[in-house]
Amino acid sequence: MTHKELESFLLEFPNTWLDFPFGEGTSVYKVGHKESEDGKLFALIADGSNPLRVSLKCDPVLAETLREKYETVVPGYHLNKKHWNTVICTGQLSDDEIKDLARLSYDLVASASL
Repeated sequence: MTHKELESFLLEFPNTWLDFPFGEGTSVYKVGHKESEDGKLFALIADGSNPLRVSLKCDPVLAETLREKYETVVPGYHLNKKHWNTVICTGQLSDDEIKDLARLSYDLVASASL
């Protein structure tokens, strides 16, 4: 999966937008009310990463299970390690599995912010 393919998928979720609060180099996908700029991040992509690296919010128990099962799922880079994983997209997880994790991240954040 490419950055653009994943980005297109992420931006299909309701009330989402792309932001760069940490400057160029990190694409941040937020959910909430863009007009009031009160969005909460649910996905981050390291721009230019090869392989693609995406950080996603996760249920703490599932997050730990995924880290134990897959070497390409690691604690969230610069994020709360209990609630965030970084997925290195090498093919160990399928595109559908990554999309499922992105959907879960969106659902976790959207339910708390909308």
